[in-house]
Amino acid sequence: MIKRTVAMAALIPAMLGTTCGVASAHSAPKATTAVVTLTYDASQAGQWASAITQGVQNWNDAVHNVRLVPASSPGSADYVYVATDGWPETTLGPIFPGGSGEVELGQEAVDEGYDVTRIAAHETGHILGLLDDYSGPCSELMSGHGPGTSCTDATPDAAEAAQVDQNYADGAAAARPHHRQVVVDVWSAPALAGAR
Repeated sequence: MIKRTVAMAALIPAMLGTTCGVASAHSAPKATTAVVTLTYDASQAGQWASAITQGVQNWNDAVHNVRLVPASSPGSADYVYVATDGWPETTLGPIFPGGSGEVELGQEAVDEGYDVTRIAAHETGHILGLLDDYSGPCSELMSGHGPGTSCTDATPDAAEAAQVDQNYADGAAAARPHHRQVVVDVWSAPALAGAR
């Protein structure tokens, strides 16, 4: 009789779809997938080197599913940083291993008074698949030039980090086709007004 009572006590909640103190047959969710490692080459970035290092570190501190590391040789990088005289431009990602992204760090934005580390981190956000949101606050890295030259925050906010983690959640096995869309960041209010 005791065996029947125990069996019924386990059976009734199962039939009703409820639980009791019996261990579930379902396993715990799997841990996050393998971290995607993207390599970059900053050998053509000149005076931007320290800004790139800090911008990359800010991203590595904020995200979990992708890591940005210097390439072992320039030709093996998934994306490159290049110093230019123009406006910042970046290949829109998310870039995956074997990709061919480019970040052009434009001197014109610096001449306008924008922070070099914020520029480098913002442009890296494009490589990781984020779009601009110029109407956002200074605390939102992808607001770019929107908050003005006094904004020097170069760290992604929680929502930006979460989006990047989502972009890389499936690991390198889910590599998407490489699109060659380029985002041109015109970090100048007069230039933006003229573009309307």
